[in-house]
This record gives sequence, structure tokens and C-alpha cells, in this order.
Amino acid sequence: MSVTRSAVTGVGSYLPEQIVTNADLAKFVDTSDEWIQERTGIKQRHKARDDQPTSDLAVEAARKALADAGKTAADVDLIIVATTTPDMTFPAVASIVQHKLGAGVGVAFDVQAVCSGFVYALSVADGFVARGLSKCALVIGAEEMTRLMDWTDRTTCVLFGDGAGAVVLEPREGQGTSADQGMLGFALRADGSKTDLLYVDGGPATTGTVGHLRMAGNQDRALAARPLSDPSQDVLRTLFSQRCEEPDRAEAGKSLTCLDEHGAPSRMRNRASAGTLCRGPRRATAGRVVRGDLRELHGGRRPPAPCP
Repeated sequence: MSVTRSAVTGVGSYLPEQIVTNADLAKFVDTSDEWIQERTGIKQRHKARDDQPTSDLAVEAARKALADAGKTAADVDLIIVATTTPDMTFPAVASIVQHKLGAGVGVAFDVQAVCSGFVYALSVADGFVARGLSKCALVIGAEEMTRLMDWTDRTTCVLFGDGAGAVVLEPREGQGTSADQGMLGFALRADGSKTDLLYVDGGPATTGTVGHLRMAGNQDRALAARPLSDPSQDVLRTLFSQRCEEPDRAEAGKSLTCLDEHGAPSRMRNRASAGTLCRGPRRATAGRVVRGDLRELHGGRRPPAPCP
């Protein structure tokens, strides 16, 4: 069975130069390096300059991903940016990135799903590429979460940072087995009844302000420990089984490993939709991700545990 899959052919990431350490935060908020590391594992986070909008971070990551794939901006016909912190309400960051890259006219739009944003964006791009609607897609996760911080709230301001990651997706022909290069399946979900646990207390249609990120303490931590269901099993049971031949299903279940789980302790902090992609290139260059691996990508399954 011949199938067309969307495959990652290039990856890139960008972190702003400014680093904010735990000791830096302790100068103006009631916290300490020991307190933060004990509860989160975080040592530092990156912060964008005041004159450095989200689109600038996205462009830097995109350029690296294109170079890694051996492509140029002229090849790109689809740009999707996952972000919660756009330059402006509109136009879309993707459209701004398209212009800054010098890409030609094509499809460009944003996706907003916070920590799950990149996975949502990747699933949408997969629909374009695997169905012949795009030959070269850029999928970018870019965030400046520090813009949303209340720097007097130690339960949240220690958790977040800025950064961007990008991948290039191109079509690849396969035989419908787990040996194919490309995306095998997605399992997406949301629980709208929990919107009061992690939110921003502002918006153009409510307060007319940007607002600050708020987190409902221990309730959110409890939710983090109870995923809606096991996405990896959902993929293996349903989406994956629809796109691979029967003999390969058991082997896929044995070899599937997690590329990244949002909220895992890291010396650098949560960058929402950009988080996984900021770490991906480093994992690849370190030999932890190699061609032929069967990898699972998580987004939003376990939010960062708030500090008590």
C-alpha cells in the first residue's frame, strides 16, 4: 500500500540572548535558587529584548530549519505559527514571518493552543502536506511568555521563558508501514471545563488589556498528574492502526518512545508551544534522535507544576 506522509526534513530553534537566572529573580521577588530548583528543576530562562517581537524569534528558528532541510524561503508554500503571544492581534505572526523571510505568497496563519499549540499546528500541516496541498511547509512554535508574567507572583514568574522552534515538513512516499519516514498519527483533545485553572486575565474582547498569566496552584498540579487519557495508546489503537499495515502495529508499540513530555524538569523553562522544538535540535545533534527512530511528541499533557 503506497501512502504519502508528511516528514520532518529540517529542524531549527532560537533562544534570546538574555538569560534570567533564579538568582536574578530572587532580587525582586520572594524566592531563591534553592526554592525554585527544589520545586521545578529550573535553573534559568531566556527573555526576549523589548524590541524583539515573537515574529523575530520565529524567523530565526525558521531560517535554521530551512538551512537544515536544504531549502530556501522561496520553496515554502505554507507557514503555520503556534503562538499565544503574537506581535499584534492581527495580522497573523505567520504572515509577518512570511514577509520577513522573503517567502512568496502562500498559505499563512496562526494556531493558538498554548502548550499544545505546536502539536495542533503540526497536525494541521500534516493534513496539507500528506494530501498534496503543500510541498514545503514551515511549522513554528514561538512564544514570549515573559510578556504575560506578573513579576510579583512567584508561583508563575519562575516557570516561563521565551523562545522559538521550527520544522520543515515535506511529502515522502511510503509503503504504509512503521518503517516509513513521516507522521503516523495524532491524538488531540481539550477539556474546556478546566479553563479557570490556567489562564490570562485579559483580552481585547474582555478587559481591552494584555493581562497576566494566572495559575490555580495545587488544583492545576493535580490535573497535571491526571491526563485526559493516554495519547500514545490512542494513537496506537486508532490513528496509527489506520495508517500502518497489521504486522507493524505490535512492533510500533514496542519501539515507541517519547521525544519530549511537556513539564519535565529542565535547566531552562517552559516556553509553551515553543518548548519541545527548542530542545529538539539539541537532542538531534547529541545523537538522541536519529533517522529511523519511532518517536512520540507530547504537548500539554503535563503542564508545569506550579510552585506552592
